[in-house]
Amino acid sequence: MGKQLHPIVKLAKGAVESYVGQGKVLRPEELTAEMTERAGVFVSIHKRGELRGCIGTFEPARANVAEEIIANAISSATEDPRFMPVVASELGDLEYSVDILTRPEPVSGVDQLDPKNYGVIVECGFRRGLLLPDLEGVATVDEQIKICRAKAGIAADEPIKLYRFQVRRYK
Repeated sequence: MGKQLHPIVKLAKGAVESYVGQGKVLRPEELTAEMTERAGVFVSIHKRGELRGCIGTFEPARANVAEEIIANAISSATEDPRFMPVVASELGDLEYSVDILTRPEPVSGVDQLDPKNYGVIVECGFRRGLLLPDLEGVATVDEQIKICRAKAGIAADEPIKLYRFQVRRYK
């Protein structure tokens, strides 16, 4: 029953179920080639179509993608400040999406952005806001930038640096 989960999604799901269900941090067993790379990773959790948690790393913070997935899946389930932590009774209702990011590259202007193909990072000093690409309800670069500014607490009139990245998305 159900579709076969991609190993990357299976790892995120297993990490949350192990942590929330048994209080254990999953140790990855078999790593696919992609899991041995180093990259920023975002894990999004949805419950009945609604966002339930989303946390990630802009750039690699751990030894490999597998460890990023495990840490960020647990954080998405338990530390996203917008939501109460996931509880064991919810585990059966959750769906997972994992985005593996390319290295962010600076862009000189909005003409180099495209909300379908590129995620955006907006930076002002130490404040950074990130938005993944190809999100429902986000159709323009201006919307992407506005959301990133809000996430980072950067006012509309403050100067910003822009970065773009692409993702490989697994659901």
